[in-house]
Amino acid sequence: MGGPSFQYNPTLMNIRVRYAPSPTGLQHIGGLRTALFNYLFAKANAGQFYLRIEDTDQGRYNAEAEADLYDSLRWAGLEWDEGPDKGGPFAPYTQSQRLDLYKTHARALIDAGHAYECYCTPARLDAVRKEQEQAKLPLGYDRHCRHLSESQRAVERSRAAYDDREPVVRFAMPLDGETQIQDEILGTMTKNNADLPVDPVLLKSDGFPTYHLAHVVDDHAMQTSHVLRAQEWLPSAFLHTLLFRASGFEVPRYVHLPLILGQDGQKLSKRHGATSVRQFRDDGYTAEGLINYLALLGWSYDDSREFFTLKELEETFSLEKLSKSPAVFDYKKLEHFNGHAIRERSLEGLEADLFPVLQSAGLLKDPVSDEDRSTLRAMLPLIRERLKFLKDAPEALRFVWQAPTTWAREDFVPKKLDEAASRLGLSLALELLDDHYSQRSDEENEARFRAKGEEHGLKLGDLMQPLRVAVTGTKVSPPMFGTLRVLGAVEARKRIERAQVFLAS
Repeated sequence: MGGPSFQYNPTLMNIRVRYAPSPTGLQHIGGLRTALFNYLFAKANAGQFYLRIEDTDQGRYNAEAEADLYDSLRWAGLEWDEGPDKGGPFAPYTQSQRLDLYKTHARALIDAGHAYECYCTPARLDAVRKEQEQAKLPLGYDRHCRHLSESQRAVERSRAAYDDREPVVRFAMPLDGETQIQDEILGTMTKNNADLPVDPVLLKSDGFPTYHLAHVVDDHAMQTSHVLRAQEWLPSAFLHTLLFRASGFEVPRYVHLPLILGQDGQKLSKRHGATSVRQFRDDGYTAEGLINYLALLGWSYDDSREFFTLKELEETFSLEKLSKSPAVFDYKKLEHFNGHAIRERSLEGLEADLFPVLQSAGLLKDPVSDEDRSTLRAMLPLIRERLKFLKDAPEALRFVWQAPTTWAREDFVPKKLDEAASRLGLSLALELLDDHYSQRSDEENEARFRAKGEEHGLKLGDLMQPLRVAVTGTKVSPPMFGTLRVLGAVEARKRIERAQVFLAS
């Protein structure tokens, strides 16, 4: 295996890359990283990033999954230049709409001697497999139809027509020799052709191509310069290279991206945690935090920098800094990136992020009223530092719109003090929450609370605890002086008085 090549010159090459998922399920986080690296490579080299839908497996196609794909990419900020919904110079970009092209190419491969029609029935193939298992031979097609004479082929064709069966088209793999591929990360790799799959199917009996044929035809037709995909596709690269060459096409440059593993060293799956982009969104992750973290799964700018905006990634991404080794998905580390993204988010952007979250929790109505919008905007600077996930916001803000009506008595009592001290603290707070509270700065109000508490033998923290519980219903809340300013002295006094009644009961 040789070292990386990196021989291309972006200034002399039109960089065209694609994300070409099969819409059979919700968008996977690994797929989003593949899309991200393709997107960043195109942006870094003034190239094009296009979207192609590989829906040739009609039995597994899912319309909801296709809609989720578009939604996930747009949520993440990865806008494509061409695609099924946008069109482009190589439309259509949905493979089920390109069937005639694949059939024509399959016929050309047959005429050139690189492929052949196979008339074997499922029953025959099953019998061959069982014989191979019993004889403990390698499993695979026995090339029965590859060596038929013209007269034998005519008989098989007639028999298939009588049974109303269409043949499949198989690729005639080389019987000897070896195939070499070049990867921009992994270097040069070679395999004996005898170790490759035996004459794989290119065109199915229903007229739909397999992935092997369709993507080779489309990558050539759509002028794909580089194929960035996960390393799990590496074994297929030898077959694909042979197909490109047999078709007379230039082989695109391969970039097989490092795998994403769970912390147990196994392929990332649901047992590790969320894996679909939709689930990450529902769990309160931001697009900025998730994209920042995904970019560092298999790529790094240097040994120290970890925080990037999408724009900064577009400017700094390069293939040379991709890793060969698998990347480990650490949910705890992602939490760190997500918290940072929330803190860096503009207040306007964070406000927009939280509207649907708070509406779903029943705290805000749709549409949001001007009063609620103003209240949320005032509270955001107070809670942003404490949010790790967007979904944390409802519990952090619930008291703002839903005043507490019941409490745990012990929550009012500071350590080493008694309930009498709590009642005293609430009485002092009522005095301090005068009509001029909101006109003073938080620093001025804090000084007044501190001085008043000391007059009565209470530390500031001992005075604030019963006040915090009365106003928010919990011992942990956003900064209290700012919170009281947002709620207003009148509302705060109402809550304190209700808490006093509770303590007196």
